[in-house]
Amino acid sequence: MGHHHHKIKRRTFLGQASCAAVGMTTLFNTVLNLKTMNAASAFNLHNLQGPFDEYKAVVCLLLSGGSDSFNMLVPTTTADYDEYAETRSNQAIPKEDLIPINPTNTNGKEFGLHPNMTNMASIFESGNMAFVANVGSLVEPTTKEGVYNGMDQLPLGLFSHADQAAHWQTAIPQDRVANGWAGKMADMLNSLPNGPATNPNISMNISLSGSNVLQTGMESVEYAIDRVYGAVGLHGYGDEWLESQLRTEAVDNMIDAQYQNIFKKTYTKTLKTARDGNAQFIEALDNATPLTTEFEACVIDPDYNCLSTAFEMIAKTINIRQELGMKRQIFFVDYGGWDHHDELLNTQAGMINELDNALGAFNNAITEMGLQDQVTTFSISEFSRTLTSNGQGTDHAWGGNMFVMGGAVSGQKIYGQYPQLALDSNLEIGNGVLLPTTSADEYFAELAMWYNVPKSGLLDIFPNLGNFYSVTSPDSPIGFMNM
Repeated sequence: MGHHHHKIKRRTFLGQASCAAVGMTTLFNTVLNLKTMNAASAFNLHNLQGPFDEYKAVVCLLLSGGSDSFNMLVPTTTADYDEYAETRSNQAIPKEDLIPINPTNTNGKEFGLHPNMTNMASIFESGNMAFVANVGSLVEPTTKEGVYNGMDQLPLGLFSHADQAAHWQTAIPQDRVANGWAGKMADMLNSLPNGPATNPNISMNISLSGSNVLQTGMESVEYAIDRVYGAVGLHGYGDEWLESQLRTEAVDNMIDAQYQNIFKKTYTKTLKTARDGNAQFIEALDNATPLTTEFEACVIDPDYNCLSTAFEMIAKTINIRQELGMKRQIFFVDYGGWDHHDELLNTQAGMINELDNALGAFNNAITEMGLQDQVTTFSISEFSRTLTSNGQGTDHAWGGNMFVMGGAVSGQKIYGQYPQLALDSNLEIGNGVLLPTTSADEYFAELAMWYNVPKSGLLDIFPNLGNFYSVTSPDSPIGFMNM
């Protein structure tokens, strides 16, 4: 499917960007109750309809540090592999080690996956996974010439971890802003009179990795849970020990008291929501019928960065969706450690093994619940790595390959434009850095539309989207989701 490029005037674009960047913080938006700035009036809400009767969830997996995704999805047609091997030199994976896959839309071009992506290969071959090639953070359609002569506007802090990780979460790469696109999606859907059922004490956005920009809206914030224990409340609250009983009574008295001061009211309302949500979440988990799918223990970092534990808790949370009264959920998990300036091949192999195990088990758990078509998992990473080796590993680059998993994915396909990997191509801008050919906005908008954000609301959430895709088009931005 071709891209629908729709250029708009710079002044109009800057006006849109400025409006998108304006937004009070959650605290002051609540405290001052600015009706003109709340989600209902910040969004153009005409024609925002469901259906919201069936449950849907998206799971955003951030591979932070910059994942070397051209060693995850590798061309294996002879000429293309030879280019890959020459450009990557000592960071290339031997062709015979790659797992062959059979994409149905690449006109005979052949591809293989990293040797440790065995589960992902079988999920891809079953039609429940797709790859989107050479995606990156872009402000506007950008060419190699436009980069060199300064005519094209580039993302702020192009090779910076902090900036690029934020841009993938805000979809406003020309600025540093505090609101993320998943938070704005929740704001929009929560504002609808006929919106999806939600829980007043537990956010639509649930994080397995603490506070993050992606899930911070103008009114919405993430509900952070622990990967092992789920909801985490105040230390000692609700325990049977006498000291804990006294602490519990003191907290309840503070929370339930009436305050005149508006800041105290807001603070205690936040605490009350957390207390009530925590109790409800714990009770639902305790009473749930356990899933039979087994998740493998993590080897690399079982205490902190365990991806299987995170995905197991996401599965448990989805399993109690009805008890929590949730029709829409957005999960976020950060699996860090992909900044492989050295020891790339060995370190990446171990991390991909854990990634593959976690995704395989999660796919099994979702299938066990009969929710294959209602849960979509997708990857993001602040950037890919240089195609060229620095001797020991690879350095910060730009465009990279993402994967999307779920029954609603039009799978066994590679979307976008998989680039030629020869140096000095029209996409290689120096040092093995590839210019993206698909914008992150198109990638996100496709997922948002599947989540039932209507086209009329897309530009409110992704203000640069109109530079790449016309919201009046009958087609979706990329085509990897079955709408």
